[in-house]
Amino acid sequence: MAPAGATLGRLLGRTDPDTFATAYWGRQLHLATVEDRGGDDFSDLFGLDAVDELVSERGLRTPFLRVARDGSTLPERAYTAGGGIGAGVADQVSDDKLLQLFADGATIVLQGLHRTWGPVRGLAAALAADLGHPVQVNAYVTPPQNQGFADHYDVHDVFVLQVHGEKRWALREPVHRDPLRDQPWTDRRAAVEDQARREPALETTLRPGDCLYLPRGWVHSARALGGVTVHLTFGVHQWTRHHLAEALLDRVRPLLAERDDLRSSLGLGLDLADAASVEDEVERVRGELLETLAAVPTDEVVRVLRGRARAGQRPAPVRPLAQLAAAETLRPSSRLRVREHLMTDLIESSGREVVVSSRAGRFSVPAAQGDTLRHLLEVGESTVVALAEEAADALDLARLLVRQGLVVVEP
Repeated sequence: MAPAGATLGRLLGRTDPDTFATAYWGRQLHLATVEDRGGDDFSDLFGLDAVDELVSERGLRTPFLRVARDGSTLPERAYTAGGGIGAGVADQVSDDKLLQLFADGATIVLQGLHRTWGPVRGLAAALAADLGHPVQVNAYVTPPQNQGFADHYDVHDVFVLQVHGEKRWALREPVHRDPLRDQPWTDRRAAVEDQARREPALETTLRPGDCLYLPRGWVHSARALGGVTVHLTFGVHQWTRHHLAEALLDRVRPLLAERDDLRSSLGLGLDLADAASVEDEVERVRGELLETLAAVPTDEVVRVLRGRARAGQRPAPVRPLAQLAAAETLRPSSRLRVREHLMTDLIESSGREVVVSSRAGRFSVPAAQGDTLRHLLEVGESTVVALAEEAADALDLARLLVRQGLVVVEP
């Protein structure tokens, strides 16, 4: 397992993560060239062969791929076809159609690579752990001398990793800083188009191994130079103070329903066309609302966001057949390793059991095994025999943990 911050450090090169956190995160552009990063060209992550394998051999369906040309996304029927006899799939990516579209200048966008391509999946999960914010990954494959999308801004931060060819980027100051997920650039199309006519804050050519960070809201466009280009975008879907406000409101609504005064009726003769007639009532309710908000414990707010965070990412992959077979042949000396990125909580329940809640699901164990699980989660690995004093109990617990996806059996 890589040390904390190692994945972010790989992308930043000479800039240390602490400096990035204070000087760049959510604020400024950051460019780390392949030289700044010690010659690492990202060839271990992705490339042209990976593109060909995904579109021709993996049976991808929408929305794992889309195609753009002249700044617009093409309809799905332009690049999909039926899956053939026995498949019953109508939206499978067609390599024949992609061949023609790419030859005619269309850009291929491979979406969700944090789910479909192993090396990218591993780096995305590690980067999300370093940042504390969810990460998703797309690849943009652009023909020579073409631009896949017009100037726009994203509603999430992006790390751009150039993996093949060269691409010219133009980046301009935001027209709307820190846009939320429901504030896309199309809501401010005229302002974006006007900004695109202004002098760029940064214009640069990315080469294999270059890594560009741009905060959400920065207006940008990119054009392929010379030959085919491929870049990865690691989209960081930040937690914001707006999320905290939403979580507070989620927790306060049921509390408001418990307040006797708020459930009481307004007086007779109400005239809602006259704001002055309800001004006193509004102020009275406002005071109750603020008082109730102030009483919501911080840990309840965090619990709401933690649930969303758990649902927003997946744990490290597990091979179900291999792990079930390994569980049947466990020995006291077998070694177990906690799956990465599980986001596990141990919840005391009625004093008799502990509920284990993670991205793999929920299950219960006797309360006496709670300390064993806490230690296992802290150190990340264990032998079977160390799980309990009695060998039979240790084997039973180990098999339960494997079947519930909390641990994997080391080869």
